[in-house]
Amino acid sequence: MEKYVLSVLVKNSSGVLSRVSGLFSRRGYNIESLTAGRTEEPSISRMTITLMGDENTLEQVKKQLNKLEDVIRVVNFKADESVYRELVLIKVKANAENRAAINETVKIFRSKIIDLSTDTLTIELTGDENKISALINLMEEYGIEELVRTGVTALQRGEKTIKNSSENY
Repeated sequence: MEKYVLSVLVKNSSGVLSRVSGLFSRRGYNIESLTAGRTEEPSISRMTITLMGDENTLEQVKKQLNKLEDVIRVVNFKADESVYRELVLIKVKANAENRAAINETVKIFRSKIIDLSTDTLTIELTGDENKISALINLMEEYGIEELVRTGVTALQRGEKTIKNSSENY
């Protein structure tokens, strides 16, 4: 099984997210992650969908997505031609003894402490999946109170855009 990252341009209309996610559930495909938001054009939204599967699964998903009325374009982003990023917020236990060590780790990862209380620190990190996972693994030793990840978001490298991409299924 391989990981695929699809970028999907859709009309920015009510219910489009539900229709797209419904397509996956009706066909028994699992969405590993999904991010969505408006683009530079307010009438268009962009979804970044990560899924696991084989080439056949990928082709079926793309064909089914393109059948939806709200879908404008579907592009499979290849890792070597794209930039992938994810955001994580981690609330970790912190006391007087371990606060300095946590702060040093935060600096090494070029992340930020965005909130603190007497018993916790909240860390913000943006990066690729490996960087996010590495920080999470290190913070587990201090005790993670809460964690949230956005899922992958992506853009093609260089001058390529989803609008001028030759891929259109």
